[in-house]
Amino acid sequence: MFKGFYTVASGMISQQRKTELITNNMANANTPGFKADQSTIRSFPDMLLSAIDHKKIPTDNSLGVQTIQKIGTLNTAVYLQETLANHTQGSLMETNMTTDFALIDGNFPVDEESGTRGTVFFRIEHPNGGEAYTRNGNFTLDGQGFLVNGDGYYVLSETGERINLPNDNFQLSDDGTIYFENNAVATLGISFSENPNVLVKSDNGLFRTADGAVLPTAYGQDGISFGLRQNYLEGSNVDTAKSMTDLLTTYRAFEANQKVLQAYDKSMEKAVNEIGKV
Repeated sequence: MFKGFYTVASGMISQQRKTELITNNMANANTPGFKADQSTIRSFPDMLLSAIDHKKIPTDNSLGVQTIQKIGTLNTAVYLQETLANHTQGSLMETNMTTDFALIDGNFPVDEESGTRGTVFFRIEHPNGGEAYTRNGNFTLDGQGFLVNGDGYYVLSETGERINLPNDNFQLSDDGTIYFENNAVATLGISFSENPNVLVKSDNGLFRTADGAVLPTAYGQDGISFGLRQNYLEGSNVDTAKSMTDLLTTYRAFEANQKVLQAYDKSMEKAVNEIGKV
């Protein structure tokens, strides 16, 4: 009986966390470059149940032997195993803003160990040290003329330096070179991750490596091709219709677990209040 309480409670917790994940995706459906989170729910290892019995042997000394009869397996509980970002490209949105950039996926190698397809990111200088990475190209120029993201973090060039521009009347070529008055000023920093699932997702659509290491440049790498487009932003890859369906399914699963929990509670109430009187 008590095992049932734990099993049902774990199911409710898992569905609640999945609901929070889906609602966060839907809240960011219009956030440029946002990558929807995906989750997997897994059960704990099955527990093998056996019945132990004692049989007497018909002898003068009344000897006995212990027997074990296998009953079967029992699933104990479930848990939300992991949360991974979906790194497929979102649709492009035209903004007509010269400081808006969009990355266009091309050919990327597949990581042999995980089977995950690589992807590219804009390089951002993180205020806590090191670099952060994003697909949100909604940039602007600060008061000193540095190219920054929406949080004021500096956008880095291929050489890892901050990009300074006189004004927003500049051009970005398809190969990442930034021109001002037909003079090359810098090359926009683009990094490549061979397995983006190992990146740690932080606030505001930023990704960081778990150990703080810097991702390699995406320029000049064999098997890697990508494009850049100025005056465009990459939209989120959240499928709102599917997210709504998943949200309803998750709610129904939570509701079913809740009803089972109520049934267990009524059974325990009878066991305490009625059986105890007999």
